[in-house]
Amino acid sequence: MQKILNPAPLTWPELVKRPTKDLAELEAGIMETFRLVQEQGDAALQALAAKFDGVELTELLATEEEIAAAEAKLPVELKEAILQAYSNIQVFHTQQAEPVKQMETMAGVTCWRKSVAIEKVGLYIPGGTAPLFSTLLMLGVPARIAGCRELVLCTPPSKDGTIHPAILYTASLLGVTRVVKAGGAQAIAAMAFGTESVPAVYKIFGPGNQYVTVAKQLVSKAGVAIDLPAGPSEVLVMADETANPAFVAADLLSQAEHGADSQVVLLTTSEAFLDKVAQELQSQLAQLPREVFASKALSNSLGIVLNTVEEMLAFSNLYAPEHLILAVANFEQLLEEIINAGSVFLGNYSPESAGDYASGTNHTLPTNGYARAYSGVSLDSFVKKITFQHISPEGLQNIGSTIETMAEAEGLQAHKNAVSIRLKELNRV
Repeated sequence: MQKILNPAPLTWPELVKRPTKDLAELEAGIMETFRLVQEQGDAALQALAAKFDGVELTELLATEEEIAAAEAKLPVELKEAILQAYSNIQVFHTQQAEPVKQMETMAGVTCWRKSVAIEKVGLYIPGGTAPLFSTLLMLGVPARIAGCRELVLCTPPSKDGTIHPAILYTASLLGVTRVVKAGGAQAIAAMAFGTESVPAVYKIFGPGNQYVTVAKQLVSKAGVAIDLPAGPSEVLVMADETANPAFVAADLLSQAEHGADSQVVLLTTSEAFLDKVAQELQSQLAQLPREVFASKALSNSLGIVLNTVEEMLAFSNLYAPEHLILAVANFEQLLEEIINAGSVFLGNYSPESAGDYASGTNHTLPTNGYARAYSGVSLDSFVKKITFQHISPEGLQNIGSTIETMAEAEGLQAHKNAVSIRLKELNRV
């Protein structure tokens, strides 16, 4: 972790830049994948699975028998943990539903807005080095609450053609029966354009590697919605001398182990505390099965000493972290000052991994500074908001002249006439 002492505010914009890759060079290969899937459908998915995943697939869809058998393959304690997480996520997301509220903007003019589920959604769940069944909960639970009629799950198979039983078990809890053994850009293409086995969807959700990220960006240009811009995972920890260095190091490593391109940032007002965390990082890092990934991520990461808590807040808001941990005294007093963050964890006993798995909040969050303008996935992500209005004869007489005047000022005579013809009819009655 790079150590930086009291950087001048003028240098902050450079410090908050994430490690970047030139993803444009991937586009040509991904567009070729798109072409193959559009032209050859299922056959392309099978050929690409053999090429990239090293697996020969005779069937693209997980069978009912495979899904049903997954439960028996999981330890009881893991199933209980998944069920508890399912419950908490459901409780939190259910309360996000908005009741329909009709209101009169003026006498006789009634307007309201209604949430309507997106009919067909695609869920992409990575399976490679870490089968993210937790992400399936984060996406599938709000999709079901919203009332999405069709959920398509794509996840890459292992080399023996199977899918991790935790993913299949979670899919069964959610009632997802169309589980496609496909990963990478080809899975995104299948959900965007459709094949014999994979219906085209209207919106695609889920994280993935750089190929999946670019593929999602490209299909969004083709008219298929995506959840949000997403890149490597990141966390920023604000800590003062009341924090526990071991806790802070564990939180930093919990994000660093996601992958070599993840970034973690520690802000503190104490150089001595930063040094203690650095020692803990080395001690804990050596015990991790994913030490190689975490070590590479730390090489892109920052430990910054600033003068005050106010400076830490200002830097954090500029950075706009995916995850923000406030390991500081009196964190309650800082909450109103947080304006850019995906999800916030308060105090010494709120680890970021709680939000990743089971507290109830969603872990699909904006990265790479997008928290300045984007929210994380929620119930709203799976619905459209449709507005309605009803104008009575009295209402049209009340609002009509306003519409006529504005339409005429814009030179849109047909707009004015649509009102005037009705008013004339009412005046004859």
